[in-house]
Amino acid sequence: MNEAFLKALEALLGPGRVLTDLPDRIAYGSDNSRRFGLPLAVAFAEQAEELPEIVQLARRHRIPITPRGRATATTGAAVPSEGGLVLSFERMNGLLEIDPTDRIARVAPGVLNADLQAAAAAHGLFWPPDPTSAGYATIGGNLACNAGGPRTLKYGQARLNTLALTAVDGCGRSFRTGAHVRKRAAGYDLVGLLVGSEGTLALISEATLALRPLPPARGAVRALYGDASAAVAAVVRVLRQPVTPTAIEYLDPQALALARRLGGAETGPPGALLLVEADGDEEELPRALARLSQALTGEGLLELQAEADCGRLWEARRKLSPALRQAASGKINEDVVLPIGRLVGFAHRLEALSAEWRLPILSFGHIGDGNLHVNILFEAEDRDERMRAESCAEALMQQVLALGGALSGEHGIGLSKRPFLAAALDPMTATLWRELKRVFDPDGILNPGKLLPD
Repeated sequence: MNEAFLKALEALLGPGRVLTDLPDRIAYGSDNSRRFGLPLAVAFAEQAEELPEIVQLARRHRIPITPRGRATATTGAAVPSEGGLVLSFERMNGLLEIDPTDRIARVAPGVLNADLQAAAAAHGLFWPPDPTSAGYATIGGNLACNAGGPRTLKYGQARLNTLALTAVDGCGRSFRTGAHVRKRAAGYDLVGLLVGSEGTLALISEATLALRPLPPARGAVRALYGDASAAVAAVVRVLRQPVTPTAIEYLDPQALALARRLGGAETGPPGALLLVEADGDEEELPRALARLSQALTGEGLLELQAEADCGRLWEARRKLSPALRQAASGKINEDVVLPIGRLVGFAHRLEALSAEWRLPILSFGHIGDGNLHVNILFEAEDRDERMRAESCAEALMQQVLALGGALSGEHGIGLSKRPFLAAALDPMTATLWRELKRVFDPDGILNPGKLLPD
């Protein structure tokens, strides 16, 4: 059956577009989670029109399809865990349209986030999602996991900045949903359903994205606190006043020390850091920064400094996550979300978890919307440490859910967070998720083994 499928796929796509050699299959078997699955073959999609035929062929032969962009996923969402076909969208990278009047972009799924931003900036516009991996993450991947980034606080995640999609379901049926307008009250929101579905419901072949005007001025305030609790308490104060920051980025003491080394500053006062950024016109911005500075002032504050250019610090922040691979051979990265009012208590619980499991825990992230990247470090070759890290991650998720939080803010569920979904979902909600999957993908061939609870 597999041989017949591969021959039919090669006949459909032509030479050079189906890879079956073992080294190629291995190269496309993992993503940034470092999990691995060996696919039967790798195929490159190039035209939206051929996607229905690819899906119909795979359905006839009962071959799973794992969609893939540049594999920046940290949860295993792009890993072919059940073998089958890896369908790469990296060649579908056309910027189809930038319309500055309606402030929209039409893009193919393989377009890089950074390339879209550069094209939009030429018209004085931008697309709000700006993940750390923007330089090599595709828009299709951003949509699959509902990507965010630092400026989510003010401008929202991918779901809120996507207007329309063209996609192909698990039966090979192509459909278009949404419109080129920002305001709609017309039935079920299939755009919102597909964004964040990790390729388990349909394969996105085109996206219409909502662009925003680039602000004329930006500025930031950098605040250093004696400990994590004082920094988190300051976040609560900032969010109670009327100025909405563009971003509030947080680094706990361990993350700050690493960021300083990455940025070329070996020493500095220990503590937890907040980088609070605002944008607007040149008249309003100084007043906004003054109000933010006032809110940041409080117990535990060690330093407060206005920053005209935070580029170096942001660059160091973007290097943090990959740098942790060098700090320890093993890392569990959970991008949890907490209610703002419970962040202070959560900071204490992280310290307790680190002590209980005798493992370093570093946290940083877009704390303004409650999103923290909690990193549990361990030596992968040490079986005892690895087991303690896994137990620590489970205890972490239990704490998050007990505080009314969410398992993921922007990385998605993939493979790594599936074990915790049963505790996170109402049983009827889990049933509805499975029924939705059957409607879109009755044979379960689209990215099987991901997202849905066991």
